[in-house]
Amino acid sequence: MRYAYGVTTALLLAGSALTLTTGFPAGAQVAQNEPTQMQAVAPRGGAPASFADLTQQLQPAVVNISTRQRVKVQQNANPFAGTPFSDLFGGGQGGGQPQTREAQSLGSGFLVSADGYVVTNNHVITAEGQGEIESITVTMTDGTDFPAKLVGRDAASDLAVLKISGSKPFPFVKFGDSRHARVGDWIIAIGNPFGLGGTVTAGIISAVYRNTGSGSAYDRYLQTDASINRGNSGGPMFDMAGNVIGINNAIFSPTGGSVGIGFAIPAEIAAPIVEKLRSGQAIERGYLGVRIQQLSDDLAASLGLAKNRGEFIQSVEPNQGAAKAGLQPGDVVVRVDGKDVTPDQTLSFIVANTAPGKRIPIDLIRNGQRMTVQAVVGKRPSEEELAQQTFDPEAQQGDDNGFGGQAKPSKPAGPVVQQALGIAAIPLTPQIARQLGASEDTKGVVITAVDDSADAAAKGLQRGDIVLSANYKPVTTAADLEAVVRQAKTENREAVLLRIQRRGQPAVYLPIRIR
Repeated sequence: MRYAYGVTTALLLAGSALTLTTGFPAGAQVAQNEPTQMQAVAPRGGAPASFADLTQQLQPAVVNISTRQRVKVQQNANPFAGTPFSDLFGGGQGGGQPQTREAQSLGSGFLVSADGYVVTNNHVITAEGQGEIESITVTMTDGTDFPAKLVGRDAASDLAVLKISGSKPFPFVKFGDSRHARVGDWIIAIGNPFGLGGTVTAGIISAVYRNTGSGSAYDRYLQTDASINRGNSGGPMFDMAGNVIGINNAIFSPTGGSVGIGFAIPAEIAAPIVEKLRSGQAIERGYLGVRIQQLSDDLAASLGLAKNRGEFIQSVEPNQGAAKAGLQPGDVVVRVDGKDVTPDQTLSFIVANTAPGKRIPIDLIRNGQRMTVQAVVGKRPSEEELAQQTFDPEAQQGDDNGFGGQAKPSKPAGPVVQQALGIAAIPLTPQIARQLGASEDTKGVVITAVDDSADAAAKGLQRGDIVLSANYKPVTTAADLEAVVRQAKTENREAVLLRIQRRGQPAVYLPIRIR
């Protein structure tokens, strides 16, 4: 299960139909200016007296992007269908049929070449729902409009490249090196918040390589306190040398407005992808076929490991690189291809940036034992294909799986389990397994009740869940589960790792704190 936040992560689009917006990183240079002139406007130390000179040079290369699209919407059924009044209220018998309407979206972008290549976010030029993009328009700071052609897009990194044509060379900016960015560095963001037009905001870099917990291959951002709002998506984040070091992409906000926590895609990630999109090259990423989870405090406590180093494997997809290498659910991956797995350098990021076909070593911990396996990295499926997979431990939050009124067997879990974990459980019989949608040869114990005040309830355990193992030990009786709890207490562990099976879902591991 992933981390849950009390605030929402909002993309940064603005418009009558779309309400999300984001941003992008680049380096700065105007077509007719020399690099030395750009350096002259950078402050030499301390807080800058003004951002005006820098803004004056950079702003012409920042553009507004608008799309016109046709969106399918569900028409409400005609309440008078089949009556003499049906034609007066939309008529006909076909109420509820989808219809199309026109919609618009607004975002930001920036020119990266004098011949008109524009970088923005993929979601800025993506249609809402089942809609289709009819046209894309790029508007310069002087109000001149240009029709834009989509050159390439990449959903995984949320990047897109457009092309416009004109009679004169366009002002443009360049990508900088975000690897040199430090917390506390000054930055400015230029974009199109709320469709107001060119707007400049300033702030500092609040964090580098921020992981938001989304679990995506590119969950690795520059965080800033510069004001970023809907419509800033795709706009550049500049350093004081006028280089684009980030592309404004998302915000954390309880209200949908800026609260000083914005995120930008680092230039070191964006630049090579943009170059491939410009040249028409296919973007291939590595893939192992595992569902992973960060090593939270509770999970680390249940395993007796240090937190914030390594990631936990919840599921392994058959016939993919991880399965062929022998990786198993419950393994903790600590190092991949010589790179430590940390919150700043996730397993997803390392693998996605590994060439498909490469053979790599994977260091892991399995049931307390360290070992190394060799895996051949596969090719990552498209985002659409990944979205169609039901390979998601968060989906376990389903309806209650009861016993259908059948009599419950005796020998429930004793007071040690009930007091320590806040659950009551009974042995799983073939009859109960059938009622719960499991195979008759499934071994485990079934949860019959959960204490609302216990961590088990907070983690989503419910009546009808099957406990397959505890701390990697199979449990087939209440006594087995009780023995694991007693041992965990003896070893001063603060949690027990349960493997849970729920109807229609893959088995997942959940750390449950001991009371």
